[in-house]
Amino acid sequence: QVQLVESGGGLVQAGGSLRLSCAASGRAFRTLGMGWFRQAPGLEREFVAGINWSGERIYYSDSVKGRFTISRDNAKNMVYLQMNSLKPEDTAVYYCAAAELGIVSASAQAYSHWGQGTQVTVSS
Repeated sequence: QVQLVESGGGLVQAGGSLRLSCAASGRAFRTLGMGWFRQAPGLEREFVAGINWSGERIYYSDSVKGRFTISRDNAKNMVYLQMNSLKPEDTAVYYCAAAELGIVSASAQAYSHWGQGTQVTVSS
């Protein structure tokens, strides 16, 4: 079993930055592919960024490419999402997710473990 706990969300003005963190426990973290998803009110959960077990493969959604950076520290069992140049449309609950195959995927179905989420609100 894998437990994921997100932190770092909050309220920020447009153009600002936030850094989300996800702490993983349970199964060996270095074997997991990790992803960040988000869900805004009334909308479906959408892929934001993903990183494979080694950190060598990284994908971003087009909406965040160039503004967000995903990274991981396998020694600390942590994955991060650095969010810069935030826009009001980035407002959502952000979820950390783990894929047991170690892959990176934009599909939520590839991820079998999810955190509780952290709220990010960007004011205009």
